[in-house]
Amino acid sequence: MVPRVSGQVIGMNGGTNSFVRAYDGDMKLGFVAWLLALAFSLTATMTGANLAEVKSVYLMPMANGLDQYLAVRLSNNGVVQVVTDPQKADAVMTDSLGAGFEEKFEDLYNKDRAAAKSDKVADKDVPDFSRGRVGGTRARGTIFVVDRKTHELIWSVYELPKRSSPDELNTTASRIADKLGRAKTAKN
Repeated sequence: MVPRVSGQVIGMNGGTNSFVRAYDGDMKLGFVAWLLALAFSLTATMTGANLAEVKSVYLMPMANGLDQYLAVRLSNNGVVQVVTDPQKADAVMTDSLGAGFEEKFEDLYNKDRAAAKSDKVADKDVPDFSRGRVGGTRARGTIFVVDRKTHELIWSVYELPKRSSPDELNTTASRIADKLGRAKTAKN
């Protein structure tokens, strides 16, 4: 019988077996990794942020009016219902993420914050950065679908229009709607 002391095996001649120590460490690390993977998968399952469950979207204003073309393509193709009332949406489509998006998102869904903003007296000496890109960036060609309740990103695509002409924006919106439709059916 070989005595075991603090993760080491002591041989008959008093030496330690480094192979067993490494094996014990790998096993512990593997078990921790397994637990983390299990916790992550359970969390992802419990959040409900599932693209297949998205039936209606609210479109945030996008560069070059792409939101208008997307509204036509998404509704005509039957991919999702486009709503003009953000309270009725399951998700939000946007072309930017970051602090600017989060602020606009909070304005849409936090009634107390929206009321407080509307009650403020406009101060002409204070610059308004609400339309700017302070704290957020707009990456050209990226479209995101964000779950309204969990604020999780559930789908994204990169589809850069070659030009900002109406025909090209319409074509780009059509490609985005097709990709979203395929992704929704693949998730079922």
